[in-house]
Amino acid sequence: MNLRLLEFVVAGNEASDLLPVRSRSLLRAHDAVRGFWTVLDEGPVEHCLALLLERTDGEWVAHHVPADAGVENGRTEDGEALAAHDGWVYVFGSHFGSKAGPLRPRRAFVARFREDDAATGTLPVQVVRNRFRVHRAVNDALVKAAFTPLPPGDRVRQRFIGETVARGTARAKSWVRRLADDDLPLNVEAAAFTAQGTVLLGLRFPVTVDGEPVLVELAGVPEMFTPGGSWPRAGRAYVLTGVTPPGALVGFRAVTPTADGGYAAVVGSIDALGKGSVLLDDHPTGGEVTSRHVRFRWEPTDDGRIAGEVAAELTPFRNVEGVAEMDGRSFYVTDEDHRVALWIG
Repeated sequence: MNLRLLEFVVAGNEASDLLPVRSRSLLRAHDAVRGFWTVLDEGPVEHCLALLLERTDGEWVAHHVPADAGVENGRTEDGEALAAHDGWVYVFGSHFGSKAGPLRPRRAFVARFREDDAATGTLPVQVVRNRFRVHRAVNDALVKAAFTPLPPGDRVRQRFIGETVARGTARAKSWVRRLADDDLPLNVEAAAFTAQGTVLLGLRFPVTVDGEPVLVELAGVPEMFTPGGSWPRAGRAYVLTGVTPPGALVGFRAVTPTADGGYAAVVGSIDALGKGSVLLDDHPTGGEVTSRHVRFRWEPTDDGRIAGEVAAELTPFRNVEGVAEMDGRSFYVTDEDHRVALWIG
């Protein structure tokens, strides 16, 4: 596949995910014919929203969006996934931790904003930190799954679960009761709404014992933001088949709806090489994996299996973090140090 590279510097940070702009007023405000949202994944969410825009003259530009999360300013980090629903853009935290653990409560959040509001002034952002409620709901769904998740090694379990519980207990945190010794650490890297208003969470980890990527359906996400709203509820967990190379471990890196009612996704490594990942210490076959652009339809079977197909091999990339399909072209964003790289195919 021949890809055209566009490079941007946006707040000195790397990008995660790629979501097409749907607001016409936002495009008009920037004299743009098309554009994408991306999230810069290291800082608090209000500092990490950016637009990649193709202007009417054909020039591509990046725009760092000023935002305000009110009382939640500075209380989140590591936004990883973007999803659109009913005029809102949702940002999902990774719910994970550093490469060596422990889990970080600041990463267990969902934020949202009205896309039209980004056309003028500082963007108001709503943030709900769930204090491991999503972690609990997803882990309970994985216990009931028709497939067997890949168990973490003792070191991973101690670093991510044991140390998180110990830190929370020492600080008298009430969220400790939502963690159990046999829990799996979650790394949320992808999200997309279904036609029913539920969210498909794509997990980078865990994967199945056969190395296949896992989706968990989450209901009630918009209701988190309503006065007196309820917490999300996890439905079934599913496995995407037919997209994992033999002998490899493959997790989700991105998921996006397509115009035909299906979904496109990127799958790839369960963690980055050369950055001290304890996951890869236990599961080295999860790192030497190049990214794949895949497609599937949301037609789960009774055994939780969803058939996927490979649309494109993205060799030699191991760091593709976002995908969009628009006007017959594919767009990808890669995780790069201190720059944003948009690839157009």
